[in-house]
Amino acid sequence: MSGTIFLSPPDLGPLEESYVMRAVRSGRFDPDGPEIGAFEREVAQRVGIGHALGVSSGTAALHLALLAVGAGPDTVVVVPTLTFAATANAVMYTGARPVFIDCEPGSGNLDVALLPDLLRRLGTAGQRVAAVMTVDINGSCADYGRLLPICADAGIPVVEDSAQALGSTRDGRSAGSFGRVGVFSFSHNKIMTTSCGGMLVSEDAALIARCRHLSSQAREPVAHYEHRDVGYNYRLSNVLAGLGRAQLCRLTAMIDRRRAIRERYTKLFAAVPGTRILGDGDPGSNCWLTSLVVDSPVAGWSADQLGGHLAAHDIESRPMWKPMHRQPVYADHPAAVTGAADRLFATSISLPSGSS
Repeated sequence: MSGTIFLSPPDLGPLEESYVMRAVRSGRFDPDGPEIGAFEREVAQRVGIGHALGVSSGTAALHLALLAVGAGPDTVVVVPTLTFAATANAVMYTGARPVFIDCEPGSGNLDVALLPDLLRRLGTAGQRVAAVMTVDINGSCADYGRLLPICADAGIPVVEDSAQALGSTRDGRSAGSFGRVGVFSFSHNKIMTTSCGGMLVSEDAALIARCRHLSSQAREPVAHYEHRDVGYNYRLSNVLAGLGRAQLCRLTAMIDRRRAIRERYTKLFAAVPGTRILGDGDPGSNCWLTSLVVDSPVAGWSADQLGGHLAAHDIESRPMWKPMHRQPVYADHPAAVTGAADRLFATSISLPSGSS
């Protein structure tokens, strides 16, 4: 074998090199360089939304988004339990506390059926819910057609964690455009990368302006350094924005490649009893990762055994996320769970899916 087959490695080439070198040769290394503004406009156009803000990471974007919708001390935020830790950690950064909610077994996305009762119970307990967060798992958008009316009736904003879902759609709308604010990640293993980086998108110009102010150390627009708020150094590099612009040019082709890989897995495992592809059949998914769910008694082998076999052949895979309500750091937080996320964690494995 020529080398390790990775789960989701960066897909870079000559176009990315040319964009990065252009940014370097411009001499603009400051966080107000021209590549950043262009990158923001191009992502907003791709998503079909009015405003965008590039920042240093998807986690930084989540933190700013939550601050902007009012998360803070004496509030709670509803968070899917099947997610990466950054989703919950960003809630904690604001001083709010996450309340976890389980997933739909078919897609891994937030189980909308659990939401009305959870919101009622939190209200009865006197808890102020600052936001409901969604996570578009493996690039498949949550069921916003059912979720948004529930949140609107309760007067609760939706923060859309679309870190995995740039380029995905549902019901004719782009991932990131459903909530009050959406968030993307450009980490090294995402559908497109700037090595690190993230972006907020919203139709609310004032919200994006507020986040932009906070992301730049909350410096007031005067000649000397003056600050009325506690800010953050969350700015995106001009050079990395250049890399992002090149990746965005190639995004459709990279999504097509991942979808083709998903289709090959689907055809392969259609003949294997006791297996299914998580979220299979979603035509709008960018297919960021393909995760296999294994019913061990039927298949005769487990997801863990498959992972071990692949590792022995220098092929990277990984389990689905360990649910947040099972993480030691969040074990004392309330959760509305059915066991669906626990089962996916125990029975699923994500397979190599990268467009490169």
